[in-house]
Amino acid sequence: MIIRLCYGRRVQTSLKLVACALTALFYFGFLFRESMNAFEQNKDKAEAAAVAVGLIQPPGKGEIKIKRFLKESLANKTNKRIKNIPTSSSSGSYVSSSSTLNPVYEYSEEIHSATENDLRQRRQHLQQICEKYNLYSFYPPMPKEFFISPGHNLVWCNVFKAASSTWMYYFNILGGYDPKYLQKVETPPIELARQRFPRPYLQDLLDSLPSSLSFLFARDPFERIVSGYRNKLEGGKNSYYKWLANRIIKRFRKQPMSAVRPKGPTFNEFVQYLIEQHANQKVYNEHWAPIYNFCTPCSINFTIIGKVETFNRDSEYIIRQAGLESLLLGKLPKSALKRIGNLSKGAKTYNSLEKYFSEIKRSTLDQLIDIYKLDFELFDYNYTKYYDYVIPDEVETEIPLLSATLGPKNEQSSHH
Repeated sequence: MIIRLCYGRRVQTSLKLVACALTALFYFGFLFRESMNAFEQNKDKAEAAAVAVGLIQPPGKGEIKIKRFLKESLANKTNKRIKNIPTSSSSGSYVSSSSTLNPVYEYSEEIHSATENDLRQRRQHLQQICEKYNLYSFYPPMPKEFFISPGHNLVWCNVFKAASSTWMYYFNILGGYDPKYLQKVETPPIELARQRFPRPYLQDLLDSLPSSLSFLFARDPFERIVSGYRNKLEGGKNSYYKWLANRIIKRFRKQPMSAVRPKGPTFNEFVQYLIEQHANQKVYNEHWAPIYNFCTPCSINFTIIGKVETFNRDSEYIIRQAGLESLLLGKLPKSALKRIGNLSKGAKTYNSLEKYFSEIKRSTLDQLIDIYKLDFELFDYNYTKYYDYVIPDEVETEIPLLSATLGPKNEQSSHH
C-alpha cells in the first residue's frame, strides 16, 4: 500500500514538472517571436532613415515587390483568420478596413509618390490657365461655401455634386458628431456641419489659409450639371426646387409635349434656363454654379486639387497629410463607399450624358460651353466629346473661344 502511494506521488510530480517545462517552452518561444518582430520593425525603420539621409541606396524594384508579396501573403492569412471571428451587430454598418477608404486601394509609398506627382501637375496646370487669362484678381475669394476647421488646420471649399456629401460627413466627425448618430439623425448633414463650422467671413478664410491644408474636389462640369438637374429638378421633392422647376417650365416650354408629361423640366429647358441666367448675370444655384466663380481657385492657392475620378486616393492623401488617420480612416458607412465607387466610375450620370445632351442643339451646346469652359480648362477636362451627342444645326459652327464675360459674379444660393 505504501509502495503504491509513493509511486502515485512520483507520477504526479513528474506530470507537474512536464507541464512546467512545456509552459516555459511556450513562453520563451513567444518572447523570441516578439523579439524577432521588434527587430524586423526596427531594422526597417533604420533602413528607411539611412535611405533618407543617403547612407545607403534604396532597395530595387525587385526587392520591393518581394517584400510586398510576403507582406500581402501574411495579410491574406491574417484576413482569413479574422473572417472566422464573429463581429458584434453594432459595428456591422461600418467598414472594417483599418487603413483605407476603399478596401481595394492599398496605401504604399509608390502610390503616395504617384499621387503627389499628379497633384503637383494639377496645381501647375491650374496656375497656367489662371495666368493665361489673367484671372488672379478677376474673381476675388468667396468664403461662403468654405468649411474651416482651425483645430485640424483644414480648409475645404464645398463643390456640390462632386462627392461633397462624403467630406460633409468627415467634417461632421471632425466637429465631434458620433458616426452612429450621423447614421440615424434626420437633420441634413450640411445643417449639422454649419452648426459646428459656421460660414466664415473673408478675413477668417484669409487668416486660416497660410497655416492650413486647403483643398477642393473637381468634376467634369457637364457631369455636375446633369447630376444636379437629375437630383434637384427631375422629379425632385424639395419645395424650393419644385417651385424652380415650375418656373422653368412656364418660361421655356413652348408647347404641350406629345409624350407623357415629365415631372419636371426637360434637360433642354434646364439648359435654356442656365443660358438665360448667365446672359442676365443672375445668381446661380450652387449645385450647377461653375467652380471658378465660388471656389475662386485663381485667387486662392489651394494645397490640393482633388478629382472625383480619383476620389478615394486623393481623399486618403488629404487625410494622411492632415494627420487625421485615426479620426477619419475607416469611418465611412458601406453605403457611402458604394456611392463613391459609382461616382468615381461615372456610373449613372456618365451613362446618361448622351441621353440628355441628345435633347439639345449644337448651337445651344456652344452657349453652354461658353459658361463652363473655364472649369473645363482649369481642371483639365475635355468638352469636345459632347459635340458627338447633340443635334446638329443646319449650319455647323466652330467650337467657341472663351468669352470675355466668363460668368455671373456670384454663384450663391442658400437652398440645398
